[in-house]
This record gives sequence, C-alpha cells and structure tokens, in this order.
Amino acid sequence: MELVNRLAAARGVVQADLILRNARLIDTWAGEIVETDIVVSGDRVVALGKGYAGAEEIDLKGRYVCPGFIDAHVHIESSLCTPPQFARAVLPRGVTSVVTDPHEIANVLGMDGIRYMLERGAESGMKMWVMLPSCVPATHMETSGARLEAADLEALREHERVLGLAEVMNYPGVVYGDEGMLDKLEAFQSRVMDGHCPALTGKELNAYVAAGIRSEHECTTVEEAREKLRLGLTIFIREGTTTRNLKPLLPLVTPMNHTRLCFCTDDRQPNSLMDEGSIDFMVRTAIDQGMDPIMAIRMGTLNTAQHFRLYDYGVVAPGKFADLVVFSDLQRLQAEMVFVNGRLVAQDGVMIAPAQAPRPIRLKLSLNIATQALDFRIAAGGQRVRVIGGVGDQVVTGHLVMEARIEQGEAVVDLERDLLKMVVIERHHGSGKMGKGFINGFGLKRGALAGTVGHDHHNLIVIGADDASMQRAVQAVIEIGGGLAAVDGDQVLATLPLPVAGLMTEIPLDQVRREYDELIAQAQALGSTMPDPFMAMSFMALEVIPKLKLTDVGLVDVEQFKEVDLWM
Repeated sequence: MELVNRLAAARGVVQADLILRNARLIDTWAGEIVETDIVVSGDRVVALGKGYAGAEEIDLKGRYVCPGFIDAHVHIESSLCTPPQFARAVLPRGVTSVVTDPHEIANVLGMDGIRYMLERGAESGMKMWVMLPSCVPATHMETSGARLEAADLEALREHERVLGLAEVMNYPGVVYGDEGMLDKLEAFQSRVMDGHCPALTGKELNAYVAAGIRSEHECTTVEEAREKLRLGLTIFIREGTTTRNLKPLLPLVTPMNHTRLCFCTDDRQPNSLMDEGSIDFMVRTAIDQGMDPIMAIRMGTLNTAQHFRLYDYGVVAPGKFADLVVFSDLQRLQAEMVFVNGRLVAQDGVMIAPAQAPRPIRLKLSLNIATQALDFRIAAGGQRVRVIGGVGDQVVTGHLVMEARIEQGEAVVDLERDLLKMVVIERHHGSGKMGKGFINGFGLKRGALAGTVGHDHHNLIVIGADDASMQRAVQAVIEIGGGLAAVDGDQVLATLPLPVAGLMTEIPLDQVRREYDELIAQAQALGSTMPDPFMAMSFMALEVIPKLKLTDVGLVDVEQFKEVDLWM
C-alpha cells in the first residue's frame, strides 16, 4: 500500500504530504543547481517539478536544498554521549545519517555493547548505520574487556542496519595472513570493509588492499592519500577534535577524483561538535578554502552513500528518502531546516522533534581494579628511557629517547624537561597489570589527569607530575564508576562521570560539554599545553597509531609492531 500511495502521489492523482516550493536544489547526481518544487509522500521524495498539491506546503523562496549529510566514519562514543544525545547535537546541523564503528564499547562489553548501540541508535531520530568492529582487541599487545572472532560478528552480519566490517586496524595481521584476521575478511567479502593503515606503503599496502578492503581514513599527507587512492581505496578525509587532516588533504581533491573521496569526523568531543559542527563544518571549510560547493556537498552526501551501497540516500530524487537540508547561503552553508523521512526535525539550529524516552538497558559494571595493588614506582634500569612524544593536534606520537632522572634508585618525573609519568591500568578483569612509562608534550607542572577513555582497549590511563596525584586521580575515576578526572595532590578539581561502559553518559550534550570544558580548564591550570589533553591522552595508549604507545602490557613500538623495553 505504501508503494501504491507513493506512485499515486508521483503521478499527481493524490495529494502529497509535503511540498517544498521554489527550492534551488543541489542535484548531487547531475552536478547542477535546479530550480524546482520538491514533492514528498511518506518518508520519500516522489517527484521534482511543478503542478503538484500537498497537504503541507512550504515556500522556500529560493533557498537551497541538499541531501542530508552522512558521516562516513565516526565513533559516537568519543562524543561521551549515547546515540540519542549525539543525534540531538548533529541533526540540527544537517547530519541526518552516520556510519558508526562501535568498537570502543565493544572493547569493553563485547557483543552486548554493539547491541546496546544498535538499540540506542534506533531511538535517536537519525539514521545510524553500524560497521561491525574488526579488531576487538585491536592487537595482542593490550587487554580488552572482550574478544570478538569472526563467528561472533557473523551473528549480526545480516542485521538491517549493519553494513559491513569496520576499520581493519590490524594491518600487519592482514598483510602477513593472521588466521583470525583472515577469517573475518573472508566472512565479509560480500560486504563493505573499511580500512585503517596509517603510513602503510609499497608492497605491504598492495597486499592490504588485495584483501578486499575498500577505504582509508588515516591519511595525513597528500602523498600518502594519493598512493592509496591510486590503488583503489576510497579516501575518507578526516577532521576530528585532535586529528585535523582536512586542510592538509584538500590539495588532493580534483574534479576528476572527488567522487572517490568522502568526509568523516572519526572522533569528535562535545566542544568541537557544539562549536564547529560535524560534516557540515567540513563542507563549509572546504568551500571556504576554494572548493566548488557542489563537489564539497557531494563529498558529504552522495559519495558516502555510494561507498556504503546506501543507494536511496545522498541525492534528492524520486524514490529516495526525504532527508533534506534547507539553507540560504551556498558559500557559508548553515542548516536552517532539517527533514528526516520527510518530517521537520530541526529548525534554525534547534531540535524541534521531541526526544524519545529510551528503554532502560542494564549493562554490566565495567571497572574491576584492585586499588591496593597499584604501585606507580619505576625502578631504575639504565640511564636512558624511551619516551612517548605527544603531538598536540595529532594522534601520531614521537618515539623519543631521553636521559632518565634517577632518584633513590627510581626513575621519576622531570618537570623542567616536561618528562611526565604515564601509567595504563588494566580495568576489565582485575588482573593488576600495569604498563608504566614516560611522556613528553603534555606540559603538566603539578597534579594528574586520569580516565577510562583509552583507545581502543579503554583501560584506565593516568598521566601525572607526582605519584600521589596519580593515585588520587585513579581513585577519583573509580569513585564515579568510570569517566574522567583532574586532581592536584589529594584535591579532586573536576570529574565527568561516564557510567555507560566508562565511555558515555545519557545526560544532554550541553551539560556534558560544560563539565568537559571544566576538566580542560583545570588541566590547563595544572600546566597542560595540549588544546584538549583528555582527547590526546585517550590516544596515547592506541598501539595501532605510530610511533610509540603504552598499553597495560607495556611500551609498544608501532612501526615494528612489537613490545619494547622502557630502558634503552
């Protein structure tokens, strides 16, 4: 019956539900701007053109209309909010669909975490598609809360909102034929498989692409992106909170290759989402940097839909879903009206659709730490130590070698050289495992920062200027049931509880943002020189991003893909 009504409305023999009159349509398919009326019946566009009548008619008076934006790759957990609150932040900006990889919560709660995200996504009001996490744990050099094999993932492979296999981070496992990794690739050969292979090049890159992987979002230079593009990978240009790759990669884009390029945010914290936006920010920035507006809009809509085989999205045309963005200025695109399935959900940057009350979901507790076993001391084992070199606006780190400061047989912090202590504590199984090391680039002069957001295993990370502050910071995080904390000695300066797997909260994003901003302010008052020290800290334990990282197992040389000793 729905199809019968749709066809009747398209023929004009029955009244349509909605008509947007006098629109200037951004036709992403033909690459044109067309003056037309847009006719909607049910959840779909059914016609373009004049001569139709609608139950509701809105005169746009020449305003532009484009398809709803689609984020090609995002970890919603990085917003620190669950999908319904995340949606209320991005929908008013015109982002009507996201392709998410829930590997953050999967590393804590396994399949239960993925199912939690699928259910909360269905309640969010936006289109939330899921790519199943390919690497839980990311590698053998960490301890996560779960282990997902090919057979586990196959249980959700045919779910209506599952598109394929998410970023395959274990690129050595792909290149050199790890059995478990190959099982997952073979299980998803008929679906979309997304990549993650920073700095991979030459013959190893050829092998990685030959496995059937179709995209890459880790490029930081035009040269890297061009090599991967030439081998057939779709390039997701990324602009996260810390990973600012958009402007450096814009010179890659040409009229000839732009259809093989998409936009993604990957990881965005509340302040970035609220102050800048999401894919809408990337489209505006690209246009401001001189890109043709239709090309920029395609990269945020149609290209992504085509990559993920979402053929009813990314274009405004008969039979396609009526996910629409209305705006006035083509050079400074700001969403004024946002429609999802033909229904107005946001206007002038504010959600008008009421929030849906989420069904209660019980998740297991995600903190299991024996605090009495914590010992932050590092016994001297030589004269020189390997040090993680933090970079303020990137997740790539340096692999430094520095002279250790030795006092009473222990290696200690050296504030004058910005040599801080970093510890990663296994928090899933109560094993007592701790990785200990040093980090440069955070700038703390006193106190400590701690949190259970630590990609991808999400063990508890603490960085500090003294052991007492580090001990108190860990205790503060445990007391709030997981989350983030800034302390100075025995004084807790600020916290943000994240009761959902130690990663997210269900409170509104604006409240999360206020509490998160206070954490950053307190961290900077302690001397931190990082723009967002908590986001940066969360990536210092990710052993699939070069060059040196620390997990609960110990230091990892990512380029050699092996554990290394702290002492040279």
